[in-house]
Amino acid sequence: MSERKDGPSRRKVLKGAAAGLVTAGVAPTILTSTAFGQSYRNEPTGDTVTLGFNVPQTGAYADEGADELRAYELAVEHLNGEGDGGMLNTMQPSSLNGTGILGKKVAYVTGDTQTKSDAARASAKRMIEKDGALMITGGSSSGVAVAVQGLCQEMGTIFMAGLTHSNDTTGKDKRRYGFRHFFNAYMSGAALGPVLAAEYGTDRRAYHLTADYTWGWTQEESMRNATEALGWETAEAVKTPVGAGDFSQYITPVLNSGADVLILNHYGRDMVNSLTQAIQFGLKDRQSNGKDFQIVVPLFSRLMAQGAGENIKGILGSANWNWSLQDAGSQAFVKSFGAKYGFPPSMAAHTCYVQALLYADACERAGTFYPVEVIKALEGHKFDGMGNGATEYRAEDHQCFKDVLVVRGNENPTSQFDLLNVVQQVPRAQVEYDASIFGGELGPYEVS
Repeated sequence: MSERKDGPSRRKVLKGAAAGLVTAGVAPTILTSTAFGQSYRNEPTGDTVTLGFNVPQTGAYADEGADELRAYELAVEHLNGEGDGGMLNTMQPSSLNGTGILGKKVAYVTGDTQTKSDAARASAKRMIEKDGALMITGGSSSGVAVAVQGLCQEMGTIFMAGLTHSNDTTGKDKRRYGFRHFFNAYMSGAALGPVLAAEYGTDRRAYHLTADYTWGWTQEESMRNATEALGWETAEAVKTPVGAGDFSQYITPVLNSGADVLILNHYGRDMVNSLTQAIQFGLKDRQSNGKDFQIVVPLFSRLMAQGAGENIKGILGSANWNWSLQDAGSQAFVKSFGAKYGFPPSMAAHTCYVQALLYADACERAGTFYPVEVIKALEGHKFDGMGNGATEYRAEDHQCFKDVLVVRGNENPTSQFDLLNVVQQVPRAQVEYDASIFGGELGPYEVS
C-alpha cells in the first residue's frame, strides 16, 4: 500500500480556510478535495475519474457477471451525458447532470472475479494499484463481496457491492468502506415466510440443499428460522460445493427423507442444475406425507429462470427487483437497457447500475472524491425513483432497506423473458431488523 501524506487535520484546515475567507470578505464556496487537507489513494488529477468493475466473467455466476458489466457500461454512458439518461431522470433527490462526476469524465477498468475470493481480491488490488481505480464495484458472490470489501477497507477505497445476499456482508463482515444496495438472506426469509405458509400450510417438513459458503449458510439459517417459526420442521440440511454441476448424489437422499419440501439454497448455474435435476428425479410430481411435494428457491432471478426453462414454472422465491415493475425508475432503466442490448435487465444488472449512480451522486453531494466525505454522504442517505419504492442506506451497517419481491415461475409466459410473476411486493417494514443482530463493526473512516 502506498503511503498517505501527512497533513493538518480536516478541522484545522476548514477553520483556517474559513478565517481566510472572512478576512478577504469572500463568501464560502463549495469545498473541493484539496480543501479537506487530505491526500488519498488515486485522487483524480486529470479530466477523468476511473472506476473498477470487478465481475465474474467466468465461473458458476458468470451469467450474472455479464449482465452486471452491461449495466455498468450503461451507467457510465448516462453519467457522461450519453444515451437517454435512464435513471438520472427519475432518481430523487439527485445531484447528477450528465457531466461525469464533479466535472470529470467517467472511465473504467474491468476485472474477472472468477467467482473466487482470492481471484477477486487480486483483480481488485490490481485495479486499485495499477489502474488507478478510485472505487471498486461488482461481484455476484457473497464470498467475493466479503473478501473484496475487506481489501477495500485496508486500502481506503470505497466498495459498492454488486450482487451479494449473505447476511454477513452487512453483518459480521461489514466495513466502513463497503455499501450494499442488494437485499439479504434475512429479508428473503422474512418476505417468503408468510407466503409459504399461505400457499403450502404450516405442517411441512423441509430438506435444504445449501451452497457451502457464507451466502448459503446465512440463506439456510434465515429460511430455517422463518419456516420453523411457522411450524415447519427441518428434515435435513446438506451442504453442497459451489460449481458442483452434478447434484444427483445430493438429490437422491431427498426421496426417502420424509420431507415434502426441497429448499434449494443455490444460485446461478448451481441453481439451474440442481433444480433441473430435482425435476428430472420426479420430485415436483411426488406426494409426501399426503401433500404435493414443493420446491422453493429462496433467491430467484430472471437469468436463472431462463437457464432452468420449463422447470421454474410455479416455483416460489424472492427477488431484489424485476424488470416488470411499473414504477418510473424501473421502466426508465428497462427502456435504456433494452435499447442498448435488445433484452430486459436482470436484478443483478439493476443493483449494479444503481450502485454506480449512488456513488457518483454521493461524490457530487459531498463536493469531493475524498472517500471519508463520500462515505458520510452515503450513510443514512434516503432516495427514491430507482425501483422498489423509497430506500434508505442505513448508517449503522450500510445496508439498503426497500420493498422486497416474492416471485413465482410464470406458468404461462408471453415471451422468453416473461418468466417470473411478482406475487407480492413486500413492504420494507416487514423485512427490517435491528442492525446489531448480525454483529460486526464498520471500522474507522480514516485508514493508514
